[in-house]
Amino acid sequence: MSSRTSPISQPITIRRAVAQDAKRLTRLVRGSGAYKGEYAAAVAGYRVGPDYIEAHRAFVAVGADERGGRVLGFYSLVLAPPELDLLFVADEAQERGIGRLLVTHMQSEARAAGLDRVKVVSHLPAEDFYHRVGAVRIGTALANPPAVPWDRPEFEFRIPSE
Repeated sequence: MSSRTSPISQPITIRRAVAQDAKRLTRLVRGSGAYKGEYAAAVAGYRVGPDYIEAHRAFVAVGADERGGRVLGFYSLVLAPPELDLLFVADEAQERGIGRLLVTHMQSEARAAGLDRVKVVSHLPAEDFYHRVGAVRIGTALANPPAVPWDRPEFEFRIPSE
C-alpha cells in the first residue's frame, strides 16, 4: 500500500449514476479543492446534468452505510471515442483508495464494452494520481482559452482482455 493512501475504512459501493445524482455530482465538481485558485474558472459554471448522466456510463461511489445519499466520488466513461471524461473524489474522502477503486471499475466497464484503450485528459494536479494508477502519458492537450488556459497532460489506460 502506498504511503499516500490510507485504507478504505468502510465498504464502498459503486453503482450506476441516476438523474437524481446530477446536483450532487455538480456540487462535487464545483467544490473540488483541485480546482481552487487559478483553476477555479474551469469548473465555475460546470454542470453534470441528468442528460449527461443518461448519455454516458457514469458511476458513483458511496459508503455502504450512507444509503446512497452521500457521493464520495464518481467517474464518467465515454465510449466513442473512448475517454474517461470525469473522475472526481470528494476532498474529505481522498487518499482512502476511492479514486483507485473507481479507476479499476472503469477499466472493467471498458473491457466489458470491448475497449482496449481509454484516453484521459488530466487536470494538472491529478497528473501524479494517473501515473500511480497505471495510466501512460501519451501527449499534451493544448490550452483552449478562455475555458482552459493551460496545457494538460494526456494519458491512456490500456485495457487488457481477460
